[in-house]
Amino acid sequence: MKRITTLVLAAGIAAAAALAAPTAAHAEETTCRGGLGAVTVDNLRVPQGATCTLNGTRVKGTLKVENNATLKATRINVIGNVQAENARSVQISSSTINQAVQIVQGGGASLTGNKIGGTLLYDDNNLRLVANNNTIDGDLQAFQNTGGVQLRSNRIDGNLQCKENRPAPTGGGNIVQGNKEDQCARL
Repeated sequence: MKRITTLVLAAGIAAAAALAAPTAAHAEETTCRGGLGAVTVDNLRVPQGATCTLNGTRVKGTLKVENNATLKATRINVIGNVQAENARSVQISSSTINQAVQIVQGGGASLTGNKIGGTLLYDDNNLRLVANNNTIDGDLQAFQNTGGVQLRSNRIDGNLQCKENRPAPTGGGNIVQGNKEDQCARL
């Protein structure tokens, strides 16, 4: 009987210790309305309808720009992705994004003088899009945009791919390690 009591007591202590142990930390999400300077955050979200200005900010996770929101960013460092869906405007300059940049079903965007560790995607946007003087480790893709696309002097390790943009993209001086395809064949 003493042995059974000891086993039950040991199991109870182990269960209590497991419940008391700290759980894995979850990345915090910072919401930006207004601006942030040279601070470090985990994930960053620009909520619906807000405008966020970043200057020297470091994002350890993902930067999301939501419906009808505006992002103006200079000299930022994003360890994860930049994702903008239905955003009004995205402007990023002189920055480093370690993964992909996706600007989808929104208004306009301008990416100038950035280092992008993945693919830059402009898909189904309705205002002017600019990608100038960027270094892109993946592809640069522009699909089904209707406000005009300018692609100038980018260094692209992957492919330069453009389809179904009205009007056709303009620009030139892009150095592409892969293929220049479809509407971007001469850029």
